[in-house]
Amino acid sequence: MSVLEKLTYFLGVGLGSGLSPKAPGTAGSIAVLIFVPLWVLLGTYWSIVVITLAAIIGIPICGKTAQLMGVHDDGRIVWDEFVGQSMAIIPLIFFAQVTLLNVALAFVFFRLFDIWKPWPIRYFDRNVHGGFGIMFDDILAGLMAMFAVWAWLALHIA
Repeated sequence: MSVLEKLTYFLGVGLGSGLSPKAPGTAGSIAVLIFVPLWVLLGTYWSIVVITLAAIIGIPICGKTAQLMGVHDDGRIVWDEFVGQSMAIIPLIFFAQVTLLNVALAFVFFRLFDIWKPWPIRYFDRNVHGGFGIMFDDILAGLMAMFAVWAWLALHIA
């Protein structure tokens, strides 16, 4: 592999978190939580910008990583979890409600939607391939988790 391919692979497997022998998607979702202080520091607007850029560059990262592995959407590819899980944190930053409990709740919501894959996530997971397909179902899970977190906060903020 070239240096660029090695870097792409490293990013695709979530800085190594996707290489976990058990539950690599969950490991990737946990690993990205180390960025929560960065999202808080950046604020809502810039966090959305950075996460959007991560989603855009995630398309070729995930596509190339899958190609290098020889398997479409291998469980070890977790850049998509990095993006989706980060999206679930956005309402916490917007409402200044970043607490350990709320971050854990955002984690649970994202993992629930990512694993359960309700419609339309399941449709895109099964029918859209390549880097875009790998990214898009997790973006949808991230959006669903983001709205679930927002609803939770709306019900619990006085």
